[in-house]
Amino acid sequence: MARNNSFIRLEGSLDGLTFYRKDGESFVKTQSRVSRNRIMNDPAYKRTRENMQEFGGAAKAGKAFREAFAGLSQTIGDTYLSARLSGLLKRIIKLGAGDRGERELDLASYHEQFRGFEFNPNKQFDSVFFAPLTGPTINATRDVVDLTVPDFNTDAFINAPEGATHFSLILATGYVSNYGFVPVLTAYEPVDETVNARGSVTTSSAIALGGMVGSATTLQVDMSALGAIPVEVAVFVGLGIVFYQEVNGNMYALAQDHALKVATTG
Repeated sequence: MARNNSFIRLEGSLDGLTFYRKDGESFVKTQSRVSRNRIMNDPAYKRTRENMQEFGGAAKAGKAFREAFAGLSQTIGDTYLSARLSGLLKRIIKLGAGDRGERELDLASYHEQFRGFEFNPNKQFDSVFFAPLTGPTINATRDVVDLTVPDFNTDAFINAPEGATHFSLILATGYVSNYGFVPVLTAYEPVDETVNARGSVTTSSAIALGGMVGSATTLQVDMSALGAIPVEVAVFVGLGIVFYQEVNGNMYALAQDHALKVATTG
């Protein structure tokens, strides 16, 4: 893949080249000469088919993760969130049991691989918020998550963007099932669908920037209404911050500069 630096911006295909734009830049790549039918049937492409199957499983699980954190994925996640999730999940598949192309995506065993995952690596949570806190903690039944942030000086522990007057802390919880390959469907499917892609978010009230907060901030996400959480399901806990600008008594969320990370898992 190469960049197109010409002042003429082309899009589409021409003489075996495909021109396209992404993130405001122009790129060009060669078109594939191998037909899909050959890839799907030629023994020489067996490894390619195996990789395609496992990538499909990673993509499905990544979609479930994004759905569990639905609103936050869209507002805080970067352009490459989906691709970064698929890459991480593909690495976890490689740790799973089974034959190549059909290895289990065992999130319940390897959920710790997600700890520290940033929804936007260009705006990392720990570079914005660094006040001491307790948690987030997951209870024994994995259906309640708690966070306590003692009173702190916002000038010392928040790196706020220009124009921000207030902030809110976010505590989010999402569930994603293990995925297994189903031969009759030639595709990966969730092992347990009952809570797969389910999630919830709790947000603090808007807190003024400048000086002490004035009291401890406590947040809780209670998912006990879902019933018992299956052992084949992993829980992911997100910790984030959103910034606002107050105008005439109204709070307006800034267009960017928010941050969210996977703080713990279980």
